[in-house]
Amino acid sequence: MKIGFIGTGNMGAALARAAARAEGEKKFYLADFDAAKAASLAEELGGTVGDNLTLCRECDFVFLGVKPQVLPQLLAEIAPVAREREGKITFISMAAGVNTAAILATLGEGASLIRIMPNTPVLVGEGVIVYHAVNVSEEKEAAFCAMLSRAGLVERLEEGKIDAASALHGCGPAFVYLFIEALADGGVDCGLPRDKALRFAAQTVRGAAQMVLETGRHPGELKDAVCSPGGTTIEGVRALEEAGFRGAAMDAVLAAYEKTLALGK
Repeated sequence: MKIGFIGTGNMGAALARAAARAEGEKKFYLADFDAAKAASLAEELGGTVGDNLTLCRECDFVFLGVKPQVLPQLLAEIAPVAREREGKITFISMAAGVNTAAILATLGEGASLIRIMPNTPVLVGEGVIVYHAVNVSEEKEAAFCAMLSRAGLVERLEEGKIDAASALHGCGPAFVYLFIEALADGGVDCGLPRDKALRFAAQTVRGAAQMVLETGRHPGELKDAVCSPGGTTIEGVRALEEAGFRGAAMDAVLAAYEKTLALGK
């Protein structure tokens, strides 16, 4: 399988590294306006540096890892090759706010396209990638999911829900970091050293999340299992409820979603 990355910034490089860890033989082609950055990643992955058109002529999958404002220029450049290789190449766009219809208007309605929205924890293999596919065969879609399986959770979603998902999984890490910092601050206030408090807080969040994922139990049920009658945990839960913790978390996701919609107009 030949995989190309146009744009080797943080997210593009993270996805390339995840693809390199996945099973199966792969050959990587890298392109970036910063040639040194592409060359560094190519050396790491044992790949080849090329230009945009070379990637599109050679590869089975090409990731378009450029900023939304740069994407139209890139699409215009590669459109002739896309039409020439219709059905043989699948493009993967990670440009925020740019829907598939806008991309296909330039590449051609028959182009094979996957729109993805990853979040930053893909950098450590624990991210979420939602995607929407157009003109993609079952075989190609399965290959795409397998390719990114080492980046974290990869899940198909109807395109109209991608902005909502982005408000949750894209912005969510920042909300979680605030929570981790607040937990650690509480620990420091109780007398713990700062470094230990941060480590304990981060591991606690990690472990609790893993409990939800591995057991399949509802978070409320897991919470109840920790709250002994008249105990310390239920007292802390009461304090969070009095401060409007859950409502604030819901409002944060909703505010991010509304801002996303406003930016897309």
